[in-house]
Amino acid sequence: MKKIYINILVCFSVIAFFTSCEEELDLQNPTALSVENLLKTDNGFQLLSNGVLDAYQKVPANEFLLIELRSDNSRANSENGNFPAIAAYNVDPNNGDVATFYSNNMHTIKHANTIIVNRFLAPENQQYTVGEAYFMRALCHFNLVRAYQNVPYIDKVLDVTKDDALDYPQLPEAEVYEKIINDFRTSVAYLDGRELNRYRPSQGAALCMAAKAYLSQPNPNYQEAELLLASVVENHDAFGFDLIYTERTDGLTDPEHFYNLVLDYGHVLGNSFSGSLGDDGVPDGSWSNEPGLERNKEVIFSMAYDLVSSDNYVTSDSGLDDQIETDSESHSFAMTLQGPSNGVNIATTDLLDVMTPELQPVRFYASLNPNEYTAYLSDPTIDVFNTRFPTDGEIGDNDWVVLRYADVLLLYAEAILAGGESTTDARAIAAFNQVRARAGLEDVVNLTKQVLLDERRVEFLYENQRLYDLIRFGEADKVLTEFSRENSLFYTNEKKYLPFPQREIDNLPNFYDQNDGY
Repeated sequence: MKKIYINILVCFSVIAFFTSCEEELDLQNPTALSVENLLKTDNGFQLLSNGVLDAYQKVPANEFLLIELRSDNSRANSENGNFPAIAAYNVDPNNGDVATFYSNNMHTIKHANTIIVNRFLAPENQQYTVGEAYFMRALCHFNLVRAYQNVPYIDKVLDVTKDDALDYPQLPEAEVYEKIINDFRTSVAYLDGRELNRYRPSQGAALCMAAKAYLSQPNPNYQEAELLLASVVENHDAFGFDLIYTERTDGLTDPEHFYNLVLDYGHVLGNSFSGSLGDDGVPDGSWSNEPGLERNKEVIFSMAYDLVSSDNYVTSDSGLDDQIETDSESHSFAMTLQGPSNGVNIATTDLLDVMTPELQPVRFYASLNPNEYTAYLSDPTIDVFNTRFPTDGEIGDNDWVVLRYADVLLLYAEAILAGGESTTDARAIAAFNQVRARAGLEDVVNLTKQVLLDERRVEFLYENQRLYDLIRFGEADKVLTEFSRENSLFYTNEKKYLPFPQREIDNLPNFYDQNDGY
């Protein structure tokens, strides 16, 4: 079985590689001249690739506000600027976060295209940087199409002195996904044989992200997604991926076993627990970020951040030395321990019905503040905040995990389910139950679409997946309409997507169209 999947992987890589070599190198763009000089150095492509990752570090900064805050997981209090409006599905096209998220992704795409247009100059030992560029270009467009739906697909460095942008109209969603998948496929070929670095795109990450794109497109291709995910799941040891999970040993009580699993679940995001198991069977202590835990076997691809106070700093824990510098930033201040000062990462009452110590004995204690939850049970006006990113300060050191192996396992089960209502396929059940076991929950023998969606909600809480999961499963309108009705919000079916930034429309009048509902 495993040899079959490896052969599929090889064919996938070879086809993508030859597809990527159809265009000739074009250095006519005047903006490429300074790049040409840079590429005369021994490590020019490495520096350019590091610049792509540096640019992407700004992308997750406000993603939470636009994605998770518009799900049924999180809400904003009524006293914090435009955040309550975002949470109420009342986003304005002139909203700064809407425009910044778009432009930060486009900025990264520009850096990736600089490498891609010059790819034939890349020396043999830096071919991987071309694969990283294709991966990052696909990832950014994946962010954009899921958030804004019909977007341009930018495949070259645009010349601001010309009307290059007029060659890039908004494309139908399906066409955007086709290009995303082709870019991920191409990156697989260029990344073949590259040693795994969890802070850089890898071949395994590209395979999984291509599969996620196949599942996310308007007409999901479950067969292709299943083949790609199977190639990773069936060979996860070779790829270097696995769940963080402690097997239960003889003599352990349920609370003791769950306590070990709570530690495991926290370690996935690089957090360590200071405390112990209380006499009542409840973890007693607090979480903090531990850089030594962040490069673990469950993380497939993440963006590195480091807690310092200078204007420019090195992400020392990333192993990238001085190659990536940032402007004292974190992935999202709103999601950290001090995020409650913005009042935006508050758990909804709907979430607190399913995220309880009884229903989620492992995930709960690594996700929400238990003291606030206890107070909430007596007084529903008490806010319960997310504790999954325990950075203390705006300059955060929690890495942002883009993809982890638990996601791959559940996506694999989703691909096998193939849009159906249920399955007893042994492969899907086995993959699903691995994630359940780490959460301290019982196995299932029949996997339903609803059970899978519910599992994803609590497994990836505050990882900006819930809204996209609802859309991909075809449940967004049903779930969010009911959630909106119960909370006096303004959701309509068009509000699944953000408004296209008014700034982009103004820059090219009569060229881009605003999304319906705005």
